[in-house]
Amino acid sequence: MKIRWSRRSLQDLREIGAFIRRDNPEAARRWVHRLQERARSAASLPRAGRVVPEIQLDNVREVILGNYRIVYRLAEQEIEILTVFESHRLFPIDPPED
Repeated sequence: MKIRWSRRSLQDLREIGAFIRRDNPEAARRWVHRLQERARSAASLPRAGRVVPEIQLDNVREVILGNYRIVYRLAEQEIEILTVFESHRLFPIDPPED
C-alpha cells in the first residue's frame, strides 16, 4: 500500500527533528528515520493500527513509537499520514471528514 505524507505531518517531522537536533543532531536524524519507518510498516498492515480514541472513525488510525503517535487515514490504495505528535499533547487536528 502506498504512503502519502500530509503537509502537516511533514512539518511535524521537521519540528521533531529540530527539537532533538538542539541536543544531538545524529539522534535527531535517527529518530525521524525511525518515525518514517514506523509509518511505512503501518502501510503494510494498515488496519493493525488502533482507531484514534478521540475521534472514533474506523478509517483514522494510529501507531505508536516511543512517546509519539503517528495518525493516518486509510484510503483505497494508500494511507495518508495526517500528523505525528508527542502522546502527552492534546490531539492537534479536527476530526477528518469521513
